[in-house]
Amino acid sequence: MEHPQQYYTGNGPMTALGAQAAQLGAIPRDVASLCDVIQGVLIHADLATWLYDVKFSADPQPDRNVRPFVEMLERIRAIDPQPLTVTRAPVHRMPCVCRHFSLMLCALLREQGVPARTRCGFGAYFNPGKFEDHWLCEYWDAAQARWVLVDAQLDAAQRKAFKIDFDPRDVPRDRFIIAGDAWQMCRMSQAEPANFGLSLVPHLHGLWYVAGNVLRDLASLNRMELLPWDVWGLMAMNDAALTEDKRTLLDRVATLTLAGDGAFAEVRQIYQSDDRLQVPAVVFNAMRNAPERIST
Repeated sequence: MEHPQQYYTGNGPMTALGAQAAQLGAIPRDVASLCDVIQGVLIHADLATWLYDVKFSADPQPDRNVRPFVEMLERIRAIDPQPLTVTRAPVHRMPCVCRHFSLMLCALLREQGVPARTRCGFGAYFNPGKFEDHWLCEYWDAAQARWVLVDAQLDAAQRKAFKIDFDPRDVPRDRFIIAGDAWQMCRMSQAEPANFGLSLVPHLHGLWYVAGNVLRDLASLNRMELLPWDVWGLMAMNDAALTEDKRTLLDRVATLTLAGDGAFAEVRQIYQSDDRLQVPAVVFNAMRNAPERIST
């Protein structure tokens, strides 16, 4: 079994670049500068009009549904062919969501030999009292010998709008709630499940939503970083479908995803050995309301 730091330096299907890695030669190597690069080529589709006065000329849904980073690069270049290090005007950035910001940082760090992975969970810093669906990148800081959470999405405009009072390059663990933590909080009646999800979208919140993110986080820890609305296996669309045996399994998964590097072998084993957890060749895209084949 690989050491976890070695494993997270390698790529899965969503971060592999192949021949396209050559165009990343001029990319900076420190996390702060990488975040600047990412913020200069991506724009959160749901914040575009409010914060950046951008109105899309075409439906941004196709860009939001791009999965692999290599396809993100193609789309970024199609919108504006300048080098990635050139900051685009907001209207010329690729519209996407938090998962894409995190995946891009993860891919760039892996390409530079830095162990990195995306984490799926909930941000406690967007809407007071609510835990909004969110993704971050987590990388191994060798100097500090610890995993560090980074919100690559929070540029100056967002930090001001959301009154961010911490360094987005080192997000406190009580401000971003990893999905396994959210599951345990709800199971132990320490938090109300209805406060987890997308508070501005009717019905997209609850224990079933937390459960889905637990599985997305497990997949991310196995280098399968899917879309926030990809559905497979054990995932349900309502609380009633979470039978007791499913909840018991999710208890186990949540514990493993929070257990640190000492549980790495078990994180890999439980994912690979249970078809209810492992990402299949075809998932259900809830945004498009259709099954889609992905690269596994």
